[in-house]
Amino acid sequence: MNDKTYYAILNYGCQMNESDAEHYAGQLEELGYARTEDLFQADVVVVNTCCVRESAELRILGKIGELKNVKAHHPGQVICVAGCMAQKDGAALVKKYPQIDLLLGTSYVNSFKKILQDYLEERRKGVFTSLEVQSSEFEGHRVRESGFSAWVPIMYGCNNFCTYCIVPYVRGRERSRSIENILDEVRTAVANGYKEITLLGQNVDSYGKDFLRNHEEEKLLSVSTAAGEEDKEAWKTEPFAALLKAVDKVPGVERVHFMTSHPRDMSEEVIKTVAGGTHLCEHFHVALQSGSSRILKAMNRGYTRERFLELVKTIRSYIPQASITTDIIVGFPGETEEDFAETCSLVEEVGFDSAFTFIYSKRSGTPAARMKEQVPDDVKHARLEKLMEVQNARSLCINRKLVGQTVEVMAEGPTEKHPETWSGRTRGNKLVLWLQNTPAEDADGNERTVNTAEGSNLPVCPGQLVHVKVESAQTWLVKGSRVD
Repeated sequence: MNDKTYYAILNYGCQMNESDAEHYAGQLEELGYARTEDLFQADVVVVNTCCVRESAELRILGKIGELKNVKAHHPGQVICVAGCMAQKDGAALVKKYPQIDLLLGTSYVNSFKKILQDYLEERRKGVFTSLEVQSSEFEGHRVRESGFSAWVPIMYGCNNFCTYCIVPYVRGRERSRSIENILDEVRTAVANGYKEITLLGQNVDSYGKDFLRNHEEEKLLSVSTAAGEEDKEAWKTEPFAALLKAVDKVPGVERVHFMTSHPRDMSEEVIKTVAGGTHLCEHFHVALQSGSSRILKAMNRGYTRERFLELVKTIRSYIPQASITTDIIVGFPGETEEDFAETCSLVEEVGFDSAFTFIYSKRSGTPAARMKEQVPDDVKHARLEKLMEVQNARSLCINRKLVGQTVEVMAEGPTEKHPETWSGRTRGNKLVLWLQNTPAEDADGNERTVNTAEGSNLPVCPGQLVHVKVESAQTWLVKGSRVD
């Protein structure tokens, strides 16, 4: 029995952080560590941090503080703090919390195994925060949280420098993975039973452009035949669209998602590629942030309200049934009632399927934190509530249009509170619930199955594609009965 253990990675933040956490776990298992749920017994604990919002930082600092007591019961325990907050605060974090043994910035995900091995030999604390020296290519394996859906990062970092965002400062400039490295990971995931692939990047539409700038086209062209010889030139002009075509053709892939897209960089070619794909899902998560061109300029977003509406129009022209979701910030410095009204009117006009709405949060080191005309907290909260009302009404209206339709759903599994109810998602990332019958006993003790709908008694497993007829709609989900 393996006596070396690690605690299930304490992860905070975005999908990229979730992917990084899976890679940390994979490297630990390569070193012979087994996962444990006992924090006090674990030999290694990794806290993967986020610093996009102050609320996340406060929760993380609280958890790191708790680990002092945990380590007191296990003096040999190795505590590693990684991710964006580690990158931002560096050695100051170790000084404040001496229970930290290793601090890894965002560029060291692929180097964790070697860094841990070196630490165990000398037991010397280490702080690793350079953004320049580490490879973006993936090696080894991941311990994926899902049994059927796989995160696959295609690039790291961001070049946009939106005035409110700390990501470029903590994740560095854009660094793409080679197409060969990405396709190898996708093929490995499929061989291990994964059917759904989500390609990740801070701005996926910029994939491969760093190779073109640096005259490293071979990292795109080395396996260009994966997308077909007819697409060879596409690698030089629209690398992300060409990558989508290549992943779409990997045998065994059933669904391909991607996120996040930047309105400034999303091209018509990418939209056309999704429209013409087989497994490319008709879901676009395009971060709006504000419906006011004046505020968008202050945010350094690089597009206007009109450009965003034109992008939506292009998506709808190629894929009328596309699901479009977004991110919106309220209370950015200088936002007036008129600016906010423009955001609400754009939400009405576009008809987003859903939106992640946030109150602007100061991030030290960003230009927006130093801007005058900071919006009072009570105003920000009132605007958030109003925006949520507008979006919720739109979401409910869109979902009601699905009533009576039969949708294809990838089953995820039973819900936590009601095991007889299963959940899954459509190609447009719409959450669907249905009653999945299980055997029961009648009054004489004989096994029987309660019928609620045709097809609902057939076996189902996570990752399986099923068809559900939608019978009712709510703001964030729809409910129905399985029909196959």
